[in-house]
Amino acid sequence: MVCDHFTSAELDRTLWNVAVTGAVVNDEQQAYIDSPTTVRCAPGREADADCDGALILQPRYSQGYLTAEDRRFDFVSGRIDTRGKLSLRHGTVSARIKLPAGQGVWPAFWALGNGSWPEAGEIDIMENVGDPEWVNAALHGPGYAGETPLVNRRYFSGRDATAWRVYSVACGADSIVFSVDDEVIYRVLRPMVEHYGRWVFDDPKYLILNVALGGNYPLKTNGIRSPYRGLPASTVERVRRNDVRLLVDWVRVDGE
Repeated sequence: MVCDHFTSAELDRTLWNVAVTGAVVNDEQQAYIDSPTTVRCAPGREADADCDGALILQPRYSQGYLTAEDRRFDFVSGRIDTRGKLSLRHGTVSARIKLPAGQGVWPAFWALGNGSWPEAGEIDIMENVGDPEWVNAALHGPGYAGETPLVNRRYFSGRDATAWRVYSVACGADSIVFSVDDEVIYRVLRPMVEHYGRWVFDDPKYLILNVALGGNYPLKTNGIRSPYRGLPASTVERVRRNDVRLLVDWVRVDGE
């Protein structure tokens, strides 16, 4: 088993890569940068009283930020992954996460296969687009990518999607089971996947944690087009005040 509790002052770069990219595929409104302003570890109870050390991914307002690809963005944010360092084929992945509030904020905990998308497969362990009532889990692959039919939401009473929660996925040879706080929210069996396309979940997947802003998925959920695609002025103001951040208490990988 591998477990990162983020208790040191620095991110463990033997386990995690920090993404630097201006390329987006869903019209998100941020560029990812490698900076302590967007990706950092807070030891002890600095980040939150309910955890002893945490990873913080925090979007920031940065009007006109120019990427290496000569693209301009008004926001920067954080994204880390374990590509080339840690992967899982069969087993369980879990993380204790506290989501940020704000319409159009798009945090995710997910896994990708090595190779082209969607042929290599994608497992969305947790996604949220700023709706306080739900998170979703999904699978993407050849024949079931993008608007995938293999998706399910977990609704919360009391509109508390931003509470500390444990998000997990158990990957087996013939099933993928998603859980929130040890409660199964979605069970996908091999025949369900093969109804749409090939099962591509026997190959290793690496992990990703990120916070996007706006883009196609938030837009389809909230219908907001101004001042940014999928991102309302109220959330822009929250980002400008540095009130939006994703906290991760720990990540565990147990399997092969």
